[in-house]
Amino acid sequence: MAKKLKDLAVFIEFLVGSGLALFFHLVLNNTQSALIIFGIGILLSLATYILREEIEQTGKKLSDQYDHAHEITFTISRMKDPECQAKAHEIMSGAKRSLALLQQGYIPLDETEFYMKGAKYMSESRHKVTAIDPVTAGWDSRGALINFYQANLKALERGVKITRIFVINRDEMNDPTVQKVILSQIRDGIDARIAYRDELTSTSEMSVRDTACSFDFAIYDDQVATEVFSQPGKYFGRKTRVPELVGNYQQLFGLIDHVSHALTINGERVILAADQFSLAS
Repeated sequence: MAKKLKDLAVFIEFLVGSGLALFFHLVLNNTQSALIIFGIGILLSLATYILREEIEQTGKKLSDQYDHAHEITFTISRMKDPECQAKAHEIMSGAKRSLALLQQGYIPLDETEFYMKGAKYMSESRHKVTAIDPVTAGWDSRGALINFYQANLKALERGVKITRIFVINRDEMNDPTVQKVILSQIRDGIDARIAYRDELTSTSEMSVRDTACSFDFAIYDDQVATEVFSQPGKYFGRKTRVPELVGNYQQLFGLIDHVSHALTINGERVILAADQFSLAS
């Protein structure tokens, strides 16, 4: 019906313009004015037709966009069971957090994806890898960590320089697990260092910069960064290739590196290089 009314309006406009032109031509005997009125009438009819078409198409597009944007809201509103609605809102809340990460330039990853991506980027690295890690047990027993560490060893064989700073508490230095992990990595050729957690939290610039830092991230060839979330949740970590975000990780690594301690092997133990000089003197 709307289409018919629109076509009828165009026809009426054409008849009105033609009628006026005929009136000027036949009754007033003014051919020139009749032609001008007829031409203007045709142009006005064409202009109003195009305008109505444009308004109709715009309205349809806006309606489609509105329906698409509120499709999930409409779906939830049609749910009759309150428990189903509550679950739907819970799912949407998690989806919003994921979308917020994506909007910032981060891709969220579960634990398996995180270590798979880490192994992939380690395999693709050609120059250097810098990492901040807590001492995680399972480097030689957990499947995901074993595969990731194997990628570390292959990168070392290609000549990639790997620098890994372990963030620990002061009393953890003598822990057998900590000693085993750090000792094995130094022997494999990784430039392993330690940073004491209390020295990091006392650094005002670092605490102000990122209070939610997990101190568990890696930067591959200054091109891509991965980080473990400091708080447990649906996702284990995230990755990014956005240069500005990678630059933030590089800056944070520099701050931690500034207060880190070099290590050396003394028999079957790892000690601070400064302590080795003290023993030698």
